[in-house]
Amino acid sequence: MLGLRHAAASLPLLLPLRAAAAMSTLLVNQPRYAWLRELGLQEENPGVYNGRWGGSGQVVTTYCPANNEPIASVRQASLEDYEETVKKAKEAWKVWADIPAPKRGEIVRQIGDALRQKIKVLGSLVSLEMGKIYVEGVGEVQEYVDVCDYAVGLSRMIGGPILPSERPGHALIEQWNPVGLVGIITAFNFPVAVYGWNSAIAMICGNACLWKGAPTTSLISVAVTKIIAKVLEDNKIPGAICSLVCGGADIGTAMARDERMDLLSFTGSTKVGKQVALMVQERFGRSLLELGGNNAIIVFEDADLNLVIPSALFAAVGTAGQRCTTARRLFLHESIHDVVVEKLAKAYAQVRIGDPWDSDTLYGPLHTKEAVKMFLDAVEQAKQQGGSVVCGGKVINRPGNYVEPTIVTGLPHNAPIVHTETFAPILYVLKFKEEEEVFAWNNEVKQGLSSSIFTKDLGRIFRWLGPKGSDCGIVNVNIPTSGAEIGGAFGGEKHTGGGRESGSDSWKLYMRRSTCTINYSKDLPLAQGIKFQ
Repeated sequence: MLGLRHAAASLPLLLPLRAAAAMSTLLVNQPRYAWLRELGLQEENPGVYNGRWGGSGQVVTTYCPANNEPIASVRQASLEDYEETVKKAKEAWKVWADIPAPKRGEIVRQIGDALRQKIKVLGSLVSLEMGKIYVEGVGEVQEYVDVCDYAVGLSRMIGGPILPSERPGHALIEQWNPVGLVGIITAFNFPVAVYGWNSAIAMICGNACLWKGAPTTSLISVAVTKIIAKVLEDNKIPGAICSLVCGGADIGTAMARDERMDLLSFTGSTKVGKQVALMVQERFGRSLLELGGNNAIIVFEDADLNLVIPSALFAAVGTAGQRCTTARRLFLHESIHDVVVEKLAKAYAQVRIGDPWDSDTLYGPLHTKEAVKMFLDAVEQAKQQGGSVVCGGKVINRPGNYVEPTIVTGLPHNAPIVHTETFAPILYVLKFKEEEEVFAWNNEVKQGLSSSIFTKDLGRIFRWLGPKGSDCGIVNVNIPTSGAEIGGAFGGEKHTGGGRESGSDSWKLYMRRSTCTINYSKDLPLAQGIKFQ
């Protein structure tokens, strides 16, 4: 009995010690990662922002894909937190919508400048929590900065035309107004840039934003929102204009079904995107979908191989194959197939693999352990369907979620695994003979995001760009499938969802259009010459 009493009495003392030990293992508490404090991150971080920070949902710990060690935790939003945040965002919109567009652009400019000041440390966080290499992490933050600059100019340009009226004494104009509240659900692979594309444009259009990032990159969502929140608060603008609700499928479902969500922008898998689209359509809502891609590079016999090899390497291996624009199919003309495969395999062998935050690294880990399993399953399916692994195909024996960048040859163009988007660094190399057949093979997959050809034939280039060429939203010549610029509209066709973000006239998706007729005469003529007297 004495022993039991002693053990029971000691238990309250042991629990704090264990909690302290658990806290000490978090990367945020280790000296090497002290820079995380520069972003305002702590051991446990509130995952809800609507003018004030909070959150009453479950606590989720995020892990570093390079070593699977815990970084820090985020207290996610409950459905009650979500409800409160939507109400505050709708109220904040009333203030924001009254601010002239160029003044809204000035706030977005300040957000871009604030991101510039934190670009290296925020890029480091992207590397640490998502797993992409440091230069890509910084580059992703740069995308947000660039789209802020783009949006500033756009804030003085958006508007509709004055159209000629067929009736005397009448003016016919298009009026563009903000939709109201834009919900933004982003994926793990671009945890900063995709939010930036949406929010910067949505804000200058006069919308409030409510963001739900991927649960596995919650710290990035919190860090970015802290930067934005300070700009809004310094300008005495309601913080709920850029609200944050970290959470899982319950929050995402609530956003999709919520009639107060005037536009829902969703980036993620085609499978989940289809569910989102049905929920939004059921309430006759508006959605912007950025879903899967099964992208192809086509190399003709006249191609410049000095461009082809680095392009195929970056498109297939960059971000460890976890871009929606990653090249997954490489079609080679039969006359150059063996030469290109040999050169590409040598290039793969030179890829520097390591910790993503080390400046010398070109290739980091997959984001999760589940992704490693998907990679192995896909490699096995490729073998069963007749493919030969030229290089790679295995898990790398080191801490973290590392796999070998992989090249598979010998599969037919319509093999089931070739038509499956595996979010991993697997490149299927396929032979072709004729232009017509390979254009058709490019288009035969369900997705239609990005595509590239390498050729010097001017006629072929314009056939590729034309109605019988690529059916993708992004159609390239002599450049990789990945690495789109912010000035052009980004998005794809078919099962990619049809959405467009960032440049060109994508701003129109964040606004509603009214055709307005103004009679400034004393008469009432009807259109089409109708007489009704």
